[in-house]
Amino acid sequence: MRILVTGTEGYLGSLLAPTLLSDGHAVSGVDTGYYKQGWLYHGSPRTPETIAKDVRHLEAQDLEGFDAVVHMAELSNDPVGDLIGDVTYDINHHGSVRLARLAKEAGVERFVYMSSCSVYGVADGTVDETSPTNPQTAYARCKALVERDVTAMADDGFSPTFLRNSTAFGASPRMRFDIVLNNLAGLAWTEKKIAMTSDGTPWRPLVHGLDIAQAIREVLAAPRSAIHAQVLNVGSDENNYTVREIAETVADEFPGCDVTFGPPSADNRSYRVGFDKIGAVLPGFECRWDARKGAAQLREIFERIDLDQATFTGRGHTRLAQIQHLMRTGQVDHELFWTVAP
Repeated sequence: MRILVTGTEGYLGSLLAPTLLSDGHAVSGVDTGYYKQGWLYHGSPRTPETIAKDVRHLEAQDLEGFDAVVHMAELSNDPVGDLIGDVTYDINHHGSVRLARLAKEAGVERFVYMSSCSVYGVADGTVDETSPTNPQTAYARCKALVERDVTAMADDGFSPTFLRNSTAFGASPRMRFDIVLNNLAGLAWTEKKIAMTSDGTPWRPLVHGLDIAQAIREVLAAPRSAIHAQVLNVGSDENNYTVREIAETVADEFPGCDVTFGPPSADNRSYRVGFDKIGAVLPGFECRWDARKGAAQLREIFERIDLDQATFTGRGHTRLAQIQHLMRTGQVDHELFWTVAP
């Protein structure tokens, strides 16, 4: 299969693309390059040819000849969305819908979209793909809007699939330390303590980046009838945790790390997610990683590279800080397009 992956140089893309190459697919990449500085360790020796291009600048001819597009290249978290809300909608909503439309125009049969369980927002009990969405942030609202608009494009020649990923964790060459388990592991290693500012009671589902890659592989290999216009939560029932449980699990894997908690947080986002559907639709999928195994993986990586405080807190591994830096230095304009170097 010939596959175009957007965001090949990101946290998840740098895990997915080499995996698809090892499966024998012909993989090409597109990445605008915001996060090139965030290289933590040497990863796979095989990476795809990637063109440096903003997805908003892609045209139909860029997509011709591909069997599938896996779309991962969006602004990737709530803080960035809060910083530049209008641009978040331009990239994450309008840009993603435009890309899907171009893919359909170019004859691409499969479109795999990286959505998020954050679309559930605040929910009582356990939610699944039939539950109403309740997005609380610009980032999450854009995910729900893309699902709605791209689903309307589905027909006999164009099959979109929407993967609502749990909160990602685990080691990646293009590391992120601004997601919960990875951040707590970095604190445990560099400071020997995790001082939570909240009581840790909200629920979060977690999924390792390699398990997300596995879900994408299974979607690409599945019969069209199984994945056509489907929404799938990506994760496992066992990987629903309270934030307190995540912190305590991480602390257990880092000897000498103390953990403390604070008062209840004003952030009311909390959701437990059910994952029965992905197992039924993709019987080959299963999560191979849990929070404890992921924390142990990170500790081994930190030992190997001798992770220091400056690297952990540096802008290369924190999406908001890197975007703020590019804007402050004028390397990107107010719409996050690269400016011309003097």
